[in-house]
Amino acid sequence: MKLHRSTENGKPSARRGRPPADKLLVISVSVFTFLLLALPVAVLMARGVGSRAWEGLPGSATVVSAILLSFASTFAVVCLAACLGTPLAYALSRYKFRGKRFVSLFIELPIVMPPAVAGLALLLTFGRNGVIGSLLADAGIIIPFSILAVIIAQFFISAPFYIRSAQVGFSSIADEIEDAARVDGAHGWLMFWHITLPIAWRALISGMILSWARALGEFGATILFAGNLQGKTQTMPLLVYSIFERDIDAAIWTGLILIVLALIALFLSQSFARSQDRLT
Repeated sequence: MKLHRSTENGKPSARRGRPPADKLLVISVSVFTFLLLALPVAVLMARGVGSRAWEGLPGSATVVSAILLSFASTFAVVCLAACLGTPLAYALSRYKFRGKRFVSLFIELPIVMPPAVAGLALLLTFGRNGVIGSLLADAGIIIPFSILAVIIAQFFISAPFYIRSAQVGFSSIADEIEDAARVDGAHGWLMFWHITLPIAWRALISGMILSWARALGEFGATILFAGNLQGKTQTMPLLVYSIFERDIDAAIWTGLILIVLALIALFLSQSFARSQDRLT
């Protein structure tokens, strides 16, 4: 005899195959949220592909200048993040010291800091009358509204992404691995180059890519600290802001380039992060 699962009041359960109401609610909200996030990007991409504004982009000196400046500055930012952020990430993952949580909070603060506030903080620090900027100005070094200001603004906003990813990668290495290496005589830089780095390099690459993507899209701190000077400090996001009123098609295509680069960077970053997780 076939038995049916019953509820507490003795009524038979819902017919198999009919999703319960709570599942329908979850699916509906999920689809709505996905469309809310994905639809604006899809509309921009469709508008960009449908227009023929891209034919004039290669010959636009303004667009080419913004692209070259963006790639040059973000490349410098990634190099700085790797050189300066790797020792800090390693220290946070390996050493115990008083105030470590406080240090971690300040390192990651630029991630959630309003961009305008970040730009203001940079101006107060590196501006002509800033804490450090005034000393540099006396030596004839003016940082604001220069390519160096672009790099500093991008570094300030994007470096925490690399540091966080590298810290996670170093922390994922089991202590037993490094203990065994010490027994075999490895220590110091020898330990780092031959044991730690070969295991954690995927997390570091993932952080570099994510940091690069964030630097490429940086806007608020850059426009306050470096300005929006065509051919000098105007990066691709600033170009979109400058031209969208007079040349919407060029702005769309510049934005489309940024979206494609961001998608590629995000895919690569997640791939390296997953491979690091499988390894450890």
